[in-house]
Amino acid sequence: MTEKIYRSYLEIKSPEELKESKKPSKNYFVELADSNDFHLNKFFYKNIGKNCQWIDRLIWTDLNWIDYISNDQLFTYTLKDKSEIAGYYELLFDKERKEAEIAYFGILEEYFGKKIGGYLLGEAIKNSFILGAKRVWVHTCSLDHKNALKNYLARGMKIFKTETLIR
Repeated sequence: MTEKIYRSYLEIKSPEELKESKKPSKNYFVELADSNDFHLNKFFYKNIGKNCQWIDRLIWTDLNWIDYISNDQLFTYTLKDKSEIAGYYELLFDKERKEAEIAYFGILEEYFGKKIGGYLLGEAIKNSFILGAKRVWVHTCSLDHKNALKNYLARGMKIFKTETLIR
């Protein structure tokens, strides 16, 4: 049996285009993670990815993860609820092109429905521009959370490319 997967690529080119979402509670904050802790990226990839069929990196060894997070253009941010981790995003910053890709983004399942996705995405876009990006982009697909595409569009991102994949 074949399955159609719809993928959308989105971008935002100016902080003025960002439509921020209100911080849902003073308990939430975003911080840059320790760039030497591959366990954090691995944890989020597995726990958020299980609902979105993120499978490419499940075969990675710890050395693969260490190599990945050693990239000086990778920035991992965590969303915390007081001291508990609730979500994350990874920014891959291309210094030459002055572009930031939101490579991975998500919230742990126990935080679904708490209206924090829009806040976290707004922070990801803002931090990309703070790093010096002139363009922030991301791709999402029909396997991601049902509100993913709506969230990107609601924050002011625009679709610049779509494709259908068959698997």
